[in-house]
Amino acid sequence: MERARTERGLDRLVNFSDATVAIAITLLILPLVDLAGELDDESFATFAGENLGAFVAFIVTFAVIGRFWLIHHRVFEYVRDYSIELIWCNMLWLASIVFLPFAANAVSSPTVANGSFDALYIGTMFVTTGAMLLMDLELRRHPELLVEGALDEIDLSRSVGVLVVLVVAGVLAYLVPVVGMLWVLLLFAAPIVSGLAVRLFPALRGAGKSAP
Repeated sequence: MERARTERGLDRLVNFSDATVAIAITLLILPLVDLAGELDDESFATFAGENLGAFVAFIVTFAVIGRFWLIHHRVFEYVRDYSIELIWCNMLWLASIVFLPFAANAVSSPTVANGSFDALYIGTMFVTTGAMLLMDLELRRHPELLVEGALDEIDLSRSVGVLVVLVVAGVLAYLVPVVGMLWVLLLFAAPIVSGLAVRLFPALRGAGKSAP
């Protein structure tokens, strides 16, 4: 395994990731900016009602990207070195983050009446979560990449729970497109699924932690 040896290299990796996420989350506002250019003599309530889908997509996706970044940030707080494998898993994670603004814009389009773009949106989140799981697995396999005593902080059950919920949400969104972005409520079930996964497979949680 080829490994970096300088602290500067790790800083560049983290800074690049943070900058990419910042750009992606900023892009979310562009569809609303375009809509604002078409304003006529109407109230904000009317404008918001006519473009409710765009506002919902902005709010939900802003929260989703923010949550993904927070998980990424917490994991990399324990990272002191990196491998080539970790870099490429991080690149996959970033690619899915950058794609989310497109998926959000497509989902909010009033001309889209089928659930394929909802499934695409959820599929993108699946890739993001899967990439984070791959990073966790790489760190589990090579604990020398972590600060001392941090191995137990790499909890695989978190990503597994979200992945299971996203599969269910993707199927429902595709088969029942009328629910719109209400599928996001299913994400609240992720901690329950994570807890069940730990009970069935205790190894998903750090060796020093016990199942709830």
